[in-house]
Amino acid sequence: MDTWIKDDKGNRCSVEYWGDEAAAKAALDSLKDCSGCSDCSGCSGLKNAAPVVAASVPPPVPTIDDIHQTVYAAASQPGALGMDTWHTCQNTHCRAGWVVAMAGEAGKALERFYDTPLAAMKIYDASSSLLPISPVRFFEDNATALADMRRMADLEASEVQS
Repeated sequence: MDTWIKDDKGNRCSVEYWGDEAAAKAALDSLKDCSGCSDCSGCSGLKNAAPVVAASVPPPVPTIDDIHQTVYAAASQPGALGMDTWHTCQNTHCRAGWVVAMAGEAGKALERFYDTPLAAMKIYDASSSLLPISPVRFFEDNATALADMRRMADLEASEVQS
C-alpha cells in the first residue's frame, strides 16, 4: 500500500514512488498552478512523472488496428506532436503518448501499471508484426520522430497490400 502526502491544493505524491517523504514533498513543492493532481501527467513540475500503481497483475494489452498508420495520421496533424512530454493535452502527445491515448481506457490502465514507454512498447508489439519500436524512439525530437512514424506507416501499408 502506498503512502501519499498532499499539499494544500489537493495534489498528492506517493512516498514510495519518489523514494522517501522528503523527495515526495520536494516534488509537490515544485508544482506550479496545479490542483487535484495525483499522477502529475499534465503538471508543470512533474510532467513526465509516472503514477504509482499497487496492482500486482498487469492489465491486458490492447491492440490498435494499423497502429503505425493510425499513430502517424494523428501525430502528423498540426500541433499534435510534442515529443517533450508524454501528454500535453487531449490533442497533443509524444509518440508513446499517442499510442497509449489511442488505446483508450485499456491503454491508460497499462500506462498506470507500467509507465508510458513500456505501455506503448507493449501495445506496439501486440498490434504490429513489424520490427519492434526501440524505446529510444520515444525520446527523439519532433522531426525525427515524425519521419520514423511515416517510415513505419509506409512499411505497414506496403505489408497490408502484399
